[in-house]
Amino acid sequence: MALLLQRGIFSVMRLHQRRKSDFRKGKRLGHDDRLIQWTRPKQWKPAMGITKEELEQLPETLSVRVVRITEIPRGFRAKPMVIATTLLDPLEVPVDEIRSLYRDRWTAELNLRSLKTSLGMDVLRGQTPDVVRKEIAMHLLAYNFIRLLMWQAAAEHGRDLHRLSFTGALHRLRIAWPILALLSGRGDGHAEALLSVLLEFIGDDHVPDRPDSLEPRRRKRRPKNYSLLQKPRDVYRRNGDPDAR
Repeated sequence: MALLLQRGIFSVMRLHQRRKSDFRKGKRLGHDDRLIQWTRPKQWKPAMGITKEELEQLPETLSVRVVRITEIPRGFRAKPMVIATTLLDPLEVPVDEIRSLYRDRWTAELNLRSLKTSLGMDVLRGQTPDVVRKEIAMHLLAYNFIRLLMWQAAAEHGRDLHRLSFTGALHRLRIAWPILALLSGRGDGHAEALLSVLLEFIGDDHVPDRPDSLEPRRRKRRPKNYSLLQKPRDVYRRNGDPDAR
């Protein structure tokens, strides 16, 4: 949190389970809202993720605001949570905005789902670390390109960016991309017209806002009743595999 603050970035994150929070200490900013001081660790450990020199350059104390969340919606964690943030002004950033901002972290989970499921990055086929890094880079490039199209569609047609469908934008881009590549560079305006229609379709494909929807964490599709591939294929071919076809 201190390193982020040095870069001008404020953070909102859940308090680590090993760090105890006592709301009787510190400065009271409101109900379940306290301003406390954290002290820089005296002993450096490799698990910190920074060098000993970087630790010594951190400030000796850090002002942190802790907010407790007791009203847990149905389907969320059943116990209260404590949120730590470097947004310290209770007038500029009230407690309700801190709670809403932390809840928006679910958007990051949805973005990861778009990367892994919609773009197919859950299974990488590279055989070397260099090829795997290239696969990840290409997936991120395609993801950012689609997000850029969605941002442009939301700006031109007055839509809420968070309500646009990533999967819908991906499907429409797959259909229009070959035609756009064929028409680009001709200078007759057909590519620009097609791009305008594509952005309009992307802007019209929005998903409903369901903040408290509850879905069972269960798999619908049954896995195949085969054992895992734990050895190279040649080993099974030489020794025989009873399940082979």
